[in-house]
Amino acid sequence: MTIDETVPAPPPGLRESKKQETRQLISDVATGLFLAQGFEQTTIAEIAAAARVAKKTVTNYFPRKEDLALDHQDAFAASLAETVTGRQPGESALAALRRAFVDAAANADPVAGFSGPEFARMIADSPTLSARLRDLHDLREAALADALADATGTPRDAIAPRAAAALLGALHRTLFQRIQELTLAGQDNAHISATVIAEADSAFDLLEPSLAHYATA
Repeated sequence: MTIDETVPAPPPGLRESKKQETRQLISDVATGLFLAQGFEQTTIAEIAAAARVAKKTVTNYFPRKEDLALDHQDAFAASLAETVTGRQPGESALAALRRAFVDAAANADPVAGFSGPEFARMIADSPTLSARLRDLHDLREAALADALADATGTPRDAIAPRAAAALLGALHRTLFQRIQELTLAGQDNAHISATVIAEADSAFDLLEPSLAHYATA
């Protein structure tokens, strides 16, 4: 019997793990540079050099420069729709979104808007990032409209789910901006959480008369 000298294949997830490590490294390096010298002032070439990778490697992982700063953008855009899709039996879309926001605020979730003062200032000072954030709010609202249409068995181009998504999206946009505002004012996460949870309660109450039973699972 001969000895098998074949080199064993790497574990199935090894390559993917390495890719994730590289992506995270680039993201971390980029964030450090953005915070140190500003988003608009930092170039892709500088990020590549600092991360010790090729410029093309950076753009392969992050096609747009904004993607390097807003690395939670996919989760953000999908968050409201996923909450509606995953609502509990007997729970309306409004109740599910209220519950999810309170949980996110209590945990200082970055997707809800908790980012720290340096990061919040970086976004506020960058026209490019501010514009991209507005786009993401719009994308989140559009995804929510589709989820509400599906939840109510309504065509996706119908006005009712789009109107409901506009109301719920505007409320979440306002709460996100409130968190950013309090962050820039120098308040810590514990105080911000307590403030926005109380304010969100009042804000969600305003929508109860019209949406309390809409899209109930």
